[in-house]
Parts: sequence; C-alpha cells; structure tokens
Amino acid sequence: MAGILESVDQRTRLVGQNRLEILMFRLSGRQQFAINVFKVQEVVQLPKMTLMPHRHGSVCGVVNLRGQTLPVIDLSRAIGLRPLVPDERSTIIVTEYNRSIQAFLVGGVERILNLNWEEVLPPPSTAGRQHYLTAITKVEDRLVEVIDVEKVLAEIVPYNTSIAPERLTDPVLERARGREVLCVDDSTVALSQLRETLTQLGITIHTASDGAKGLNKLKAWADAGEVVSDRLLMVFTDAEMPEMDGYRLTTEIRNDPRLRDLYVVLHTSLSGNFNLAMVQKVGCDNFLSKFQPEKLVDVVRERLLLEDRS
Repeated sequence: MAGILESVDQRTRLVGQNRLEILMFRLSGRQQFAINVFKVQEVVQLPKMTLMPHRHGSVCGVVNLRGQTLPVIDLSRAIGLRPLVPDERSTIIVTEYNRSIQAFLVGGVERILNLNWEEVLPPPSTAGRQHYLTAITKVEDRLVEVIDVEKVLAEIVPYNTSIAPERLTDPVLERARGREVLCVDDSTVALSQLRETLTQLGITIHTASDGAKGLNKLKAWADAGEVVSDRLLMVFTDAEMPEMDGYRLTTEIRNDPRLRDLYVVLHTSLSGNFNLAMVQKVGCDNFLSKFQPEKLVDVVRERLLLEDRS
C-alpha cells in the first residue's frame, strides 16, 4: 500500500501545474522522439522474442515479461520510418495505454526531461510525420517529436465505437438528442472515437485540439452572453495536451465564475491507481479511460440523471 501511495504522490505532483515529463528516444535515425513518462512502466533490454503467424506488419513478435505476454511493436515502422532490426542488444519501452500493456521496440533511449506544457506545441502543418504526431518541442535547439501512440495502436488493433442497439432506445439517453458537448484532445484518433460514439446519441460535438483552444472557445461563448453550463451537457478533456493540459484547463474552468458549473470528464489513456487522485486534485466530475464506448454512454447517462436531481 505504501508503494501505491508513493506512486500516486509522485505522479500527481505535476498535476495542475501544466507540466509534464517526457521520455526521449531515437528510432532508426538521429531524430529525437518522445512519449509521456506517465505511460511508461519500464525500459528494458529486449527479452527472447517469439514470432507470431499472421501478425500485423508493425508487430515484431511477443515476449514474456514478468509473467505477462506482450506484443513488441516496431515503433519506427509503425510511423512510416525504416524498420528496426531486433537483436539481443535492442531496447523496448513497456507502456500502458487504455488498459492494455505493450512494448515498443526503439533504437535507443536517451533521457527523461521535465517540461512546461507551454513549451510543447502542436506539430506544424508542414511536418512530414504530422499524421503520427501530437506535439513538438525543442530541447537544446533540437526538435523533439511527440508520437501519437493512440493512433499507432488504433491502426494495429482498430477500435470499436458501436453502441448496443437496445441502449439507443433508453428513455434517459433519448434526452441526450440535440444536446451539445465540447471534446478537447490533441489526438485525432481520440476525437474521432468520441465523435463516432456520441453522435449515435444525437449529440452535437464541438472540438478543440488543446486546453488553451478549448478554454478560448468556452470563454468566447461566455463573452457572447451565453450560459455555457446550459449550452453544454459536459466537457470531455484529455489529460496531456500541448500548450495547456487537461488539469490546467479544469482548474481554469473552476476559477471562472461563468464556467465553474460545467460538468468536466477527464478522458484519458492514462490508467492506474493514480486516476482518482488526479480527478480529485483538479476538480473534475468524472473519469473515463479512452476507447470504451459503452462506458462513455454510461457517463452521459449519469450526467443526464444528475441533471434530474439538480
């Protein structure tokens, strides 16, 4: 229990401060890439790997690590670069995304770096790998590209956004038709998943690609004289985003008298024992791991029932 509490404390220390830690690494060239440290379980040398028949082209094979069988994904090939050649000296990064654990084969891990989200920007439209990037930053005048791992994983195991037909006739959920929500996320895959699921309920979707853009949209509605908490059924926000993260966005919403009554759901690929602590610390109303369409519908239903009681 002490270990869990220590982990919660360590991982929530940056919450609300608009900061993040990234793990920097190389793939098949000199370009530096990164992912959020929150998603990383460990970095180890590649164990003995077993090949699988009919595997996806980006999956090298599987390994057994601490009693778990994990797919090993060639991250370089997955984002369109030259494939890596695995050997006994290769390095894997073991990560957890959306309640699944996988290993990414990389060319070499460099270091962990603590940054302010304001230093992390959306990729420019001219970026050749924008399709697989959520953000960029500069470290010692060198460009670091933050990979959209959710997109990589969705291409290997496509996600399902369908809702059971009987749920669509639920009298409570029928009241969602015509309502509006704001979805804030830097991942196009995550925004698509939200849109494809929520539109089945007849909900109108507004989107923003980071917390700053989301906050500006909310404030623009408020400046125009709208009661934003009446207009929007809820706000879904990712945790990690360039310029302003979801924790800071929630803090800004709670600090604005015109917005503070909004129902905010933290919608993130982070999972683990620290989720509840993060939600409580920044004042979110609910938490939802990504790519769970039925649970997403549950959250909408809970919100509608809460309106009945208020």
